[in-house]
Amino acid sequence: MTYDPPAAPRSASVAPRSSPLPGGSGSDVAIAVLAAGRGSRFGGETPKSLHEWRGRPLVTWALEAAVDSGLHPVYLVSGYRHHEVDQAAPAGVDTVHNHRWHEGIAHSLRAALDALDGYSSIGAVCIGLADQPLVGPDAYRRLAAAYADGSQLAVATYGGERGNPVLLSRSLWPEAHELTGDVGARVLMQRHPVTEVACDDTGSPRDVDTPADLEQL
Repeated sequence: MTYDPPAAPRSASVAPRSSPLPGGSGSDVAIAVLAAGRGSRFGGETPKSLHEWRGRPLVTWALEAAVDSGLHPVYLVSGYRHHEVDQAAPAGVDTVHNHRWHEGIAHSLRAALDALDGYSSIGAVCIGLADQPLVGPDAYRRLAAAYADGSQLAVATYGGERGNPVLLSRSLWPEAHELTGDVGARVLMQRHPVTEVACDDTGSPRDVDTPADLEQL
């Protein structure tokens, strides 16, 4: 589930904005948190997203940040043992099942876009990951603000490095829908201009791939 986009040749940077969104609403930007994978590097049969940190599953931390951002709708994309993962979703989160979760992250992205396609008011989606419990709600708000300023593809940066979440405008959804395998938005970043949004003070993109990573949070 880890997403590590490479540097892109074309990029623009935007300074952090205050948390409130333009007009006080982010209803034109949705969020999808991807939690479909098993997390084989973690070991065992329990989905990685259900391992607990500070008494709550990793996926719950990630989803609560998404809900707290004020953006809506918020979707959880589950796959492996999805009934159990879905139960960890807090109030205000919708769920969609990626039946092809074993084929890679591209199919989770596709499932999210399919779920959101019918929302005519939604112009963009922020993609977050269930194994990054330290990403904060302001990161989502800042990407939504970048979209309001005209960005079509935006990524949160920490210490100048690209991380998560990533925002995709609806104009890029058909192209994203054609991705296959274990690739995500990083492919689109190689093809299109990217707006980099500084999110250093909003949280951390540290991800959890192994039990050691969890212990070091």
